[in-house]
Amino acid sequence: MRRIVLTISSVALAGALLAQDHDAKPVGLSWQFQSSGLTSSLRGICVVNDNIAWVSGTKGSFARTLDGGQTWLADSVVGATNLDFRDVQAFDAERAILMSAGSGELSRIYKTEDGGKSWQLKYLNETAEGFFNGMAFWDEHNGVLVGDPVAGQLFVMLTADGGNTWQPLPAESAPAVVQGEYGFAASGTNLAVHGESHVWIATGGAIARVFHSQDRGKTWNVAVTPLVSGNAASGIFSIAFRDENHGVIVGGNYQEPNAAQANAALTSDGGKTWELIKNPAAMEYRSCVAYLTQSLLVAVGPSGSDYSNDGGLTWARFSAEGFHTLSFAASTNTGWAAGAEGRIGKLVNAKK
Repeated sequence: MRRIVLTISSVALAGALLAQDHDAKPVGLSWQFQSSGLTSSLRGICVVNDNIAWVSGTKGSFARTLDGGQTWLADSVVGATNLDFRDVQAFDAERAILMSAGSGELSRIYKTEDGGKSWQLKYLNETAEGFFNGMAFWDEHNGVLVGDPVAGQLFVMLTADGGNTWQPLPAESAPAVVQGEYGFAASGTNLAVHGESHVWIATGGAIARVFHSQDRGKTWNVAVTPLVSGNAASGIFSIAFRDENHGVIVGGNYQEPNAAQANAALTSDGGKTWELIKNPAAMEYRSCVAYLTQSLLVAVGPSGSDYSNDGGLTWARFSAEGFHTLSFAASTNTGWAAGAEGRIGKLVNAKK
């Protein structure tokens, strides 16, 4: 959609929050701020393990840490300072893929296999109405990318060789959208994958829906969600699944970041149906959500950071610090968030 050597800082923002019984209780979560070496807006992040994480953003920038965030190595892609890297997929310390978002040829895919010393352009969008939103990978070889609709259909591309080549879904497999429906390139998480073949794609604008494929895009089902929508600034901004049945969506209206309304919902049937969280007044506009454990979730947006420790049923604030995106390592509880002006925070869980 058209829209929108370094050391750890010792500052950490922790706080009390309003729990389900309305008593202020510490949750044990806080952000440990780190210096990324960047001043750009960061919307792409991928945590590989306890030590390795990558971030990406405006001005063709990216950074990575190899030591759990004690130091971040910042740089930019040669010849790409006009690009906004809204998503990054990293496989290890050396291999990563960057996705830029923008109209027409501003949407591109780059890949490095030498830790960012050099980048190869793997895909250049030549469709004028094309606009990349985000990407996700089932494994090191197979991935999916989604962009704004083209010719009234979802734009979906697949790779089977680790991002070296990409193939758009054939027209007969791409599902139709309604007028004014599109995705948001806010955090690289308007799509989610699970297992070997499940993929979910979230939309907004005229309507907030979730598209689901169990066979990597060959066939699709779609469900209308109760999230706020109806204008160009509102809808679903992020989607996450902990298994093939249980998932969460967050969003809202990014032009009204403090509005707490129908901004989050859950599914327990793989995305066929969605129900609003039990305390919707606790959730302002959020651009990214992720599972930390089976029951503990974290969501971030420009006005703060929230958590749920009951699988997403209820939410509460644990930090006033705002971020655009976050990511957790698949095998551990280690995670980071990234946001405006190069801001990076490592999640600290005192109760871990």
